[in-house]
Amino acid sequence: MTTRIGVVTFPGSLDDRDAQRAVRLAGGEAVPLWHRDTNLHQVDAVILPGGFSYGDYLRCGAIARFSPVMETVIEQAKAGMPVLGICNGFQVLCESHLLPGALTRNDHLHFICRDQKLRVENAATAWTSDYTEGQEITVPLKNGEGGYVADERTLDELEAEGRVVFRYLDLNPNGSRRDIAGVTNAAGNVVGLMPHPEHAVEALTGPTTDGLGFFTSVLKKLVTA
Repeated sequence: MTTRIGVVTFPGSLDDRDAQRAVRLAGGEAVPLWHRDTNLHQVDAVILPGGFSYGDYLRCGAIARFSPVMETVIEQAKAGMPVLGICNGFQVLCESHLLPGALTRNDHLHFICRDQKLRVENAATAWTSDYTEGQEITVPLKNGEGGYVADERTLDELEAEGRVVFRYLDLNPNGSRRDIAGVTNAAGNVVGLMPHPEHAVEALTGPTTDGLGFFTSVLKKLVTA
């Protein structure tokens, strides 16, 4: 039976089709989910893609957090379902309190788009098991409000518990505290990051294929679960 990975489309999502394609390339079945859905249609995992949900009005991800689909996503994530938030999806996860911290305006106040080098800090999550700790990967980054912030106590807890999943290398592109590019919850099933692994899954279009590991990781996790 093919593993079903749901990809949510909010009004303003841009990268939902890219995420669906990445799932298919990894060998899974991509299931489109609409923001008004409360039924996740028997998917095994969920991806919240990048974009500008609800035009990024109020705060990035703050309105999407209250979409009907998120009620079910939050419930299932707390029950152990793997959930990945990419860029705007990361913002939604933070606004939903599935992940700690928040994303704020880039410290230089400009939108940035570049190929970004990352270091894998945690290879034990549902979305990173096909990587090795300390591995360096390169995937595209594009954001205007990608600065990860949290209070010092929360940052210390993330570090102590190994919940920093990715860290920026060579350049901190947005002022994120402690060069944090992605984090996970305590259970390791919910991961959020600002860079875009779904744009690095094919040699023809990506700077690398380094992003494919996200999608193969979760498929292997679900098959062995």
